[in-house]
Amino acid sequence: MALFKRGGVWWYKFYFAGQPIRESSKSTSKTVAKNAEQQRRRELETGFHNIREVRQHRIRYLRDVVDEYLIGYKLRYRSATFATYALGHVSRILGAELIVDIDEAAVLKYQEDRLREQAAPKSINEEVRFLLKMLGDSGEVIRAHLRKKKQLKLAVRKRIGKAFDAEETQSLTEKAKLSRSPHMFPAFMLARNAGLRDTEIKTLTWGQVKLKAGTLQVGKAKSDAGEGRIIPLNSELHEALVNHSEWYRERFGALQDDWYLFPFGRPMPSDPTRHITSFKTAWKTTRKNAKVTGRWHDNRHTLITELAESGAGDETIMEIAGHVDRQMLRHYSHIRMKAKREALEAVAVKRRSSSRLSATSQQDASPSQ
Repeated sequence: MALFKRGGVWWYKFYFAGQPIRESSKSTSKTVAKNAEQQRRRELETGFHNIREVRQHRIRYLRDVVDEYLIGYKLRYRSATFATYALGHVSRILGAELIVDIDEAAVLKYQEDRLREQAAPKSINEEVRFLLKMLGDSGEVIRAHLRKKKQLKLAVRKRIGKAFDAEETQSLTEKAKLSRSPHMFPAFMLARNAGLRDTEIKTLTWGQVKLKAGTLQVGKAKSDAGEGRIIPLNSELHEALVNHSEWYRERFGALQDDWYLFPFGRPMPSDPTRHITSFKTAWKTTRKNAKVTGRWHDNRHTLITELAESGAGDETIMEIAGHVDRQMLRHYSHIRMKAKREALEAVAVKRRSSSRLSATSQQDASPSQ
């Protein structure tokens, strides 16, 4: 065992099953640190004895298991977009944890952390499903215990996402342009014209945007199984990104492939090597000024609804939106009641028009009396 001080706090370091364990005791007392180290060893040993699994698997970090799982997932399934998205959050929050440390409490805390980030309960449930599946036998035990306590799944509201109408979209566009945040308008255009998710927008780099080719690539491949989806830029989005690139060059002097489109910094962007953490404040102000109610995610939903209304096929929509299965596609691509009514009414009008033309033709063809 090795004890050392860092910033006035005692840390301990030891090796367990060949894996270095280095953690803070969160105490300024050396005695407390010794006790904390002994308790930590007992926790690790208990974790091994309770679940009959290969020892090496139990002392792996979760982020490594996530990477390995996604490689296999991409080989087995046609699309891994949602799995990559969901497990990205799992890895971000729990990636530094050892498999042996992930228990019921860790899963419940994960749910709470994601709720504080205002993630949808349905998305959180899917993320937890992936997490428990990756954990193997221990995941099955956790699943059974949480199900018995009725804590496995968060309650999901049966709500179909909102699609902004033309007037709301115009108002939001105008107010986004006037936003004090240099991020708001280009981010809004990406959600509205490319259907990108919040995390996909925040983590977008210039290396993924090809302004000359008029395309952008969503996601980075971790294997030879795929390169992410390629989305063409329509005229609105292309213009917005060109203007944003000009502002970016003035601000940072260049565009580098590994720099983020939406850099971190308060009150103004200052570090292009780190991405922004949230559009929440700027979006709330834009929505308020536009006098429109709705979520940021509804911008993406609006685009997919419009694609469905325009007659785009399922494959085209999925290639743009990156959905995993057709059930999710149907959820996003419901046609607004107004559009349904207009479509059915158009059929009725066409029938009446055809009937009148037929009657007129018959009268003209009849011999005069």
